[in-house]
Amino acid sequence: MSVKISVVIITYNEERVIGPCLDSVAGIADEIVVVDSFSTDRTKEICESYGVNFSANPFVGHIEQKNHALTLASYDHVLSLDADEALTEELREAVAAAKANWTKDAYKLARLTNYCGSWIKHSGWYPDWKVRLFDRRKAHWGGQNPHDRVILAAEATLGILKGDLLHYSYYSIKQHLDQVNFFTEIALEEMKRRNKRTSILALLLKPPFKFIKMYFVQLGFLDGFAGFCIAVISSYAVFVKYAKLYLYNKNRA
Repeated sequence: MSVKISVVIITYNEERVIGPCLDSVAGIADEIVVVDSFSTDRTKEICESYGVNFSANPFVGHIEQKNHALTLASYDHVLSLDADEALTEELREAVAAAKANWTKDAYKLARLTNYCGSWIKHSGWYPDWKVRLFDRRKAHWGGQNPHDRVILAAEATLGILKGDLLHYSYYSIKQHLDQVNFFTEIALEEMKRRNKRTSILALLLKPPFKFIKMYFVQLGFLDGFAGFCIAVISSYAVFVKYAKLYLYNKNRA
């Protein structure tokens, strides 16, 4: 059967990337819903120039914001994107084909990430499979903030679409480091809520294990200097996350 699709996007200060994202779904979206977290740049102006259904909602967490956005969609079949993502032409054609002949409850897409100008084909970053096209009656956003993921109903069927979902992640090392601090703060709050604990031994072992896994086991060295940076900063992020948790538990003991 053929279906109509609502493209759903959450935003916050996305003026640099939202245009290409919206351009990539032109012609296949029957509706575009953007839920913004009170951006202070030109995000709203750009979105409204595309005629999207734009609204603002206080940001509590990625999972909560994306589930809220789902409730605003007019159609049950949704394509959920991040503002820094865009569909390749091959993926556009695959989405259009799924829309014309919907046979599964959900579809997963291969995400290809651009890091400081380089496309990352290894480092555990590709193919970064993401369920993004789905029937919202059979799925919802879950996981652990800030690492959200689509949770499918037990009976839901899953297909695969050809083509890549392009992810324009970081434009600079500074942006990556800033994001590490931002995401580890979110992760800390989630770990506090779950009463998680850690140890000095974990601080010593987890970061180098992360580097070895990404750079050697997952062939990050084949991604050149970008792969080296990703492995180093990812291991640093692991250290920062658990160091924050360790100090939090130590100070309240």
